[in-house]
Amino acid sequence: MHGPPLVGWLLVVLCAATGAYCLTRTGAGTATEARATGGDALMGLGMAVMAIPTAVLNTRPWGAPVFAIVFGAAGLRSLLVARGRMEGPHLHHLHHAVGAFAMVYMALAMAGAPASGHSGHAGTGTGHVEGHVPAGTPLLTGLLLVYFAVYVVRTVAALVPVVAVTSGEAVWPGRPNLTNACRLSMGIGMLAMLLTL
Repeated sequence: MHGPPLVGWLLVVLCAATGAYCLTRTGAGTATEARATGGDALMGLGMAVMAIPTAVLNTRPWGAPVFAIVFGAAGLRSLLVARGRMEGPHLHHLHHAVGAFAMVYMALAMAGAPASGHSGHAGTGTGHVEGHVPAGTPLLTGLLLVYFAVYVVRTVAALVPVVAVTSGEAVWPGRPNLTNACRLSMGIGMLAMLLTL
């Protein structure tokens, strides 16, 4: 991954923990929910591997084709599952498709970026990155950033408890769904990966 190694390691921890949690939840719920959670697990673990700084794991030349095949297949599968149904878990499969194709895009963009010795770039120690040539197409990167920013804001709104008032009494909803918190962390992770592209 391009960018500072600390950012890469933070993303590795966040995405690996999220992917592992989703992996443990794949057996719970209906078959459709299990497929959605399985897609979340694949995305989280794949993001963790992709976020490992290049000084530790240089995925050239095998990384881009492997990521493209795995996430391209996952994206196509998500599109097939979601086709014609735009509600509930099926709508989440469309999000999986966008995420999978974003992973393919990032893998191919990073493979085409010029190689350098230290995690993608040379830093000055002041937080400014010297000689950084953005990988990928700025328009597509921008569109993906907007999509994931909107997704993060919508997921935060879904996590905020809403108080229902019935006949003068406040009724608090139950605990927030941890799966939504995991999806929020993966959305934030995707934003960070796109920003360091």
